[in-house]
Amino acid sequence: MFRQVPVLPVVVPLAAAVLAALLRSLRRSGRLSAPRAAVAVVLCVYVAGVVANTVFPVFLDKPVSTEPWSSHLALVPLADYDVADAVTNVVVFVPLGFLVPLLSARTSWRRAVATAAVVSLAIEVTQLVTAHLLGGGHVADVDDLLFNVLGGVLGCALFAALTRVPAAGALLDRFRWDDQPARFPKALSANPVK
Repeated sequence: MFRQVPVLPVVVPLAAAVLAALLRSLRRSGRLSAPRAAVAVVLCVYVAGVVANTVFPVFLDKPVSTEPWSSHLALVPLADYDVADAVTNVVVFVPLGFLVPLLSARTSWRRAVATAAVVSLAIEVTQLVTAHLLGGGHVADVDDLLFNVLGGVLGCALFAALTRVPAAGALLDRFRWDDQPARFPKALSANPVK
Protein backbone atom coordinates (compact mmCIF):
# COMPACT_ATOMS: atom_id res chain seq x y z
CA MET A 1 0.00 0.00 0.00
CA PHE A 2 1.23 3.46 -0.81
CA ARG A 3 1.56 6.23 1.76
CA GLN A 4 -0.78 9.19 1.28
CA VAL A 5 -0.45 12.87 2.00
CA PRO A 6 -2.76 13.36 5.00
CA VAL A 7 -5.74 15.51 4.05
CA LEU A 8 -6.56 17.44 7.22
CA PRO A 9 -3.03 18.72 7.96
CA VAL A 10 -3.05 20.23 4.46
CA VAL A 11 -6.56 21.62 4.02
CA VAL A 12 -7.23 22.90 7.56
CA PRO A 13 -4.19 25.23 7.78
CA LEU A 14 -4.79 26.33 4.19
CA ALA A 15 -8.43 27.16 4.95
CA ALA A 16 -7.43 28.96 8.16
CA ALA A 17 -4.86 31.07 6.31
CA VAL A 18 -7.38 31.99 3.60
CA LEU A 19 -9.99 32.82 6.26
CA ALA A 20 -7.54 35.09 8.07
CA ALA A 21 -6.71 36.86 4.79
CA LEU A 22 -10.40 37.31 3.92
CA LEU A 23 -11.26 38.70 7.36
CA ARG A 24 -8.26 41.04 7.24
CA SER A 25 -9.36 42.26 3.80
CA LEU A 26 -12.91 42.90 5.04
CA ARG A 27 -11.61 44.73 8.11
CA ARG A 28 -9.22 46.92 6.10
CA SER A 29 -11.99 47.89 3.69
CA GLY A 30 -14.33 48.75 6.58
CA ARG A 31 -16.84 46.07 5.54
CA LEU A 32 -16.28 43.52 8.30
CA SER A 33 -19.54 42.43 9.93
CA ALA A 34 -20.74 39.21 11.53
CA PRO A 35 -22.78 38.18 8.44
CA ARG A 36 -19.85 38.83 6.09
CA ALA A 37 -17.48 36.98 8.42
CA ALA A 38 -19.95 34.07 8.36
CA VAL A 39 -19.78 34.04 4.55
CA ALA A 40 -15.97 33.95 4.76
CA VAL A 41 -16.14 30.96 7.13
CA VAL A 42 -18.64 29.14 4.89
CA LEU A 43 -16.48 29.84 1.83
CA CYS A 44 -13.34 28.48 3.49
CA VAL A 45 -15.07 25.36 4.83
CA TYR A 46 -16.65 24.78 1.42
CA VAL A 47 -13.36 25.15 -0.47
CA ALA A 48 -11.54 22.92 2.04
CA GLY A 49 -14.19 20.24 1.59
CA VAL A 50 -14.07 20.44 -2.19
CA VAL A 51 -10.27 20.24 -2.23
CA ALA A 52 -10.24 17.34 0.24
CA ASN A 53 -12.71 15.37 -1.85
CA THR A 54 -11.53 16.19 -5.37
CA VAL A 55 -7.75 16.49 -5.16
CA PHE A 56 -6.91 13.84 -2.59
CA PRO A 57 -5.68 11.12 -2.34
CA VAL A 58 -2.17 12.21 -3.23
CA PHE A 59 0.39 9.45 -2.81
CA LEU A 60 3.91 9.96 -1.51
CA ASP A 61 5.65 6.88 -2.87
CA LYS A 62 3.55 5.64 -5.76
CA PRO A 63 5.56 5.50 -8.98
CA VAL A 64 4.79 8.06 -11.66
CA SER A 65 2.32 6.67 -14.17
CA THR A 66 3.84 5.33 -17.37
CA GLU A 67 0.44 5.29 -19.05
CA PRO A 68 -0.39 8.07 -21.50
CA TRP A 69 -2.05 11.16 -20.02
CA SER A 70 -5.18 10.29 -22.01
CA SER A 71 -5.73 7.24 -19.79
CA HIS A 72 -6.66 9.67 -17.00
CA LEU A 73 -9.18 11.56 -19.15
CA ALA A 74 -12.85 10.98 -19.94
CA LEU A 75 -13.65 13.34 -22.81
CA VAL A 76 -16.83 11.85 -24.29
CA PRO A 77 -19.85 13.54 -22.68
CA LEU A 78 -22.41 11.31 -20.97
CA ALA A 79 -20.68 8.06 -21.96
CA ASP A 80 -20.80 5.49 -19.17
CA TYR A 81 -21.79 8.08 -16.58
CA ASP A 82 -23.43 7.23 -13.27
CA VAL A 83 -26.54 9.19 -12.22
CA ALA A 84 -25.33 9.30 -8.61
CA ASP A 85 -22.08 10.93 -9.78
CA ALA A 86 -24.04 13.48 -11.80
CA VAL A 87 -26.26 14.35 -8.83
CA THR A 88 -23.24 14.59 -6.53
CA ASN A 89 -21.45 16.94 -8.93
CA VAL A 90 -24.52 19.16 -9.21
CA VAL A 91 -25.07 19.26 -5.45
CA VAL A 92 -21.40 20.02 -4.71
CA PHE A 93 -21.47 23.13 -6.91
CA VAL A 94 -24.84 24.57 -5.79
CA PRO A 95 -23.13 26.34 -2.84
CA LEU A 96 -20.58 27.91 -5.19
CA GLY A 97 -23.33 29.29 -7.41
CA PHE A 98 -25.03 30.69 -4.30
CA LEU A 99 -21.80 32.20 -2.93
CA VAL A 100 -20.82 34.02 -6.14
CA PRO A 101 -23.53 36.72 -5.83
CA LEU A 102 -22.73 37.10 -2.13
CA LEU A 103 -19.06 37.77 -2.89
CA SER A 104 -19.32 39.66 -6.17
CA ALA A 105 -19.88 43.38 -6.57
CA ARG A 106 -21.77 42.80 -9.81
CA THR A 107 -24.32 40.03 -9.65
CA SER A 108 -24.86 38.17 -12.91
CA TRP A 109 -25.62 34.76 -14.29
CA ARG A 110 -22.58 35.03 -16.53
CA ARG A 111 -20.30 35.53 -13.52
CA ALA A 112 -21.79 32.51 -11.74
CA VAL A 113 -21.44 30.28 -14.81
CA ALA A 114 -17.89 31.49 -15.48
CA THR A 115 -16.85 30.96 -11.87
CA ALA A 116 -18.31 27.45 -11.77
CA ALA A 117 -16.64 26.59 -15.09
CA VAL A 118 -13.23 27.95 -14.07
CA VAL A 119 -13.29 26.27 -10.65
CA SER A 120 -14.46 22.97 -12.14
CA LEU A 121 -11.84 23.11 -14.90
CA ALA A 122 -9.14 23.82 -12.31
CA ILE A 123 -10.29 20.76 -10.35
CA GLU A 124 -10.28 18.54 -13.44
CA VAL A 125 -6.81 19.71 -14.50
CA THR A 126 -5.53 19.14 -10.95
CA GLN A 127 -7.06 15.66 -10.97
CA LEU A 128 -5.37 14.91 -14.30
CA VAL A 129 -1.98 16.05 -13.04
CA THR A 130 -2.24 14.28 -9.68
CA ALA A 131 -3.51 11.08 -11.34
CA HIS A 132 -0.60 11.04 -13.76
CA LEU A 133 2.25 12.32 -11.59
CA LEU A 134 1.19 11.34 -8.06
CA GLY A 135 -1.05 8.35 -8.64
CA GLY A 136 -4.11 10.25 -7.52
CA GLY A 137 -7.39 8.42 -7.38
CA HIS A 138 -9.44 10.54 -9.80
CA VAL A 139 -10.01 10.81 -13.53
CA ALA A 140 -10.51 14.17 -15.23
CA ASP A 141 -14.02 13.91 -16.67
CA VAL A 142 -15.89 16.27 -18.99
CA ASP A 143 -19.16 15.16 -17.39
CA ASP A 144 -17.93 16.40 -14.02
CA LEU A 145 -17.32 19.79 -15.64
CA LEU A 146 -20.80 19.89 -17.19
CA PHE A 147 -22.64 18.84 -14.03
CA ASN A 148 -20.54 21.13 -11.84
CA VAL A 149 -21.51 24.10 -14.01
CA LEU A 150 -25.15 23.02 -13.82
CA GLY A 151 -24.84 23.00 -10.03
CA GLY A 152 -23.37 26.50 -10.10
CA VAL A 153 -26.27 27.71 -12.24
CA LEU A 154 -28.81 26.13 -9.89
CA GLY A 155 -27.14 27.75 -6.88
CA CYS A 156 -27.25 31.14 -8.58
CA ALA A 157 -30.89 30.53 -9.57
CA LEU A 158 -31.73 29.77 -5.94
CA PHE A 159 -30.05 33.01 -4.88
CA ALA A 160 -31.90 34.96 -7.59
CA ALA A 161 -35.23 33.43 -6.55
CA LEU A 162 -34.65 34.32 -2.91
CA THR A 163 -33.81 37.93 -3.79
CA ARG A 164 -37.32 38.24 -5.26
CA VAL A 165 -38.82 37.58 -1.81
CA PRO A 166 -38.46 40.96 -0.04
CA ALA A 167 -37.61 39.62 3.43
CA ALA A 168 -35.16 37.03 2.07
CA GLY A 169 -33.59 39.57 -0.28
CA ALA A 170 -33.06 42.02 2.57
CA LEU A 171 -31.48 39.28 4.68
CA LEU A 172 -29.19 38.15 1.85
CA ASP A 173 -28.09 41.75 1.27
CA ARG A 174 -26.73 41.83 4.84
CA PHE A 175 -24.41 38.93 3.93
CA ARG A 176 -23.21 40.39 0.62
CA TRP A 177 -19.66 41.66 0.49
CA ASP A 178 -20.75 44.58 -1.65
CA ASP A 179 -22.90 47.31 -0.13
CA GLN A 180 -25.31 47.38 -3.08
CA PRO A 181 -28.40 45.14 -3.03
CA ALA A 182 -28.15 42.00 -5.16
CA ARG A 183 -30.14 42.43 -8.33
CA PHE A 184 -29.94 40.41 -11.49
CA PRO A 185 -30.09 42.25 -14.84
CA LYS A 186 -33.63 42.70 -16.17
CA ALA A 187 -32.79 40.89 -19.41
CA LEU A 188 -31.99 37.73 -17.44
CA SER A 189 -34.73 37.98 -14.86
CA ALA A 190 -38.37 37.12 -15.41
CA ASN A 191 -39.53 39.18 -12.42
CA PRO A 192 -36.80 41.62 -11.46
CA VAL A 193 -36.92 43.26 -8.05
CA LYS A 194 -37.11 47.03 -8.26
